[in-house]
Amino acid sequence: MTCLPLDLADCLIPDWPAPANVRALCTTRLGGCSLPPYDSLNLGSHVGDAPDQVKRNRARLQQTLGARPVFLNQVHGTDMLELTADTMDGVQADGACTSTPGLACTMMVADCLPILLCDTRGTRVAAVHAGWRGLAGVGGQGVLEQVYKLFMPPALVNVTQPTPELIAWLGPCIGLQAFEVGADVVAAFCQGHADAHRCFEPLPDGANGSSGKWLANLPSLARQRLAALGVTQVFGNDGSAPWCTVGNPLRFFSYRRDGGASGRQAACIWLA
Repeated sequence: MTCLPLDLADCLIPDWPAPANVRALCTTRLGGCSLPPYDSLNLGSHVGDAPDQVKRNRARLQQTLGARPVFLNQVHGTDMLELTADTMDGVQADGACTSTPGLACTMMVADCLPILLCDTRGTRVAAVHAGWRGLAGVGGQGVLEQVYKLFMPPALVNVTQPTPELIAWLGPCIGLQAFEVGADVVAAFCQGHADAHRCFEPLPDGANGSSGKWLANLPSLARQRLAALGVTQVFGNDGSAPWCTVGNPLRFFSYRRDGGASGRQAACIWLA
């Protein structure tokens, strides 16, 4: 397969009021070197794709960004990592934050929700991998609550320092009509966030009326959590069909749709 050009027109560029020095994009499956079923811009090194093709794809991404994307070992947890110039690929975490220019906080996804954040002063950026486990967390404390702490000024350093104002962008993910979950997922989100039940729809089961399954609106769940943290400027994925990874096979990888044989797109944010 001939490598396709990585064109910014094939990427999603956030439409949000970020400071001029904050750069961000989300790749699609277009513009890379990988062969089917990983065609073509697969950035995941753990999915069965040829290592040399993944390496070429990542090099193409870095050239396009003009910054170094730092790839993590994502495990659907809530651990965060502060990126520095010495940070190597492969550290286990599901969120990254940095104030160092030229380092791209990078989250790989293929149905989970990537969330990019920055402060309105343009001093810090972050990215999180928000699958349902990481977003729900434990006792109402998930990836968003953890990354929020990394933007807060340390206690006792300057008690008069104002709380940073944050903005967020939600990338593509599995949509409501494709995301079937069990009652355990509903319970995990409603623990500590009672209003989360509004983000689930019961899945009918013919004449029986109820299947015990639910359809989950992942972007709405993320917006609820962000609002609870005081982040009211949220852009990107509104839950509509064009954002659904499952429903757009020509544009997005989807683990659930493709039975696990799927590549990974990536959401990146960095300081120029």
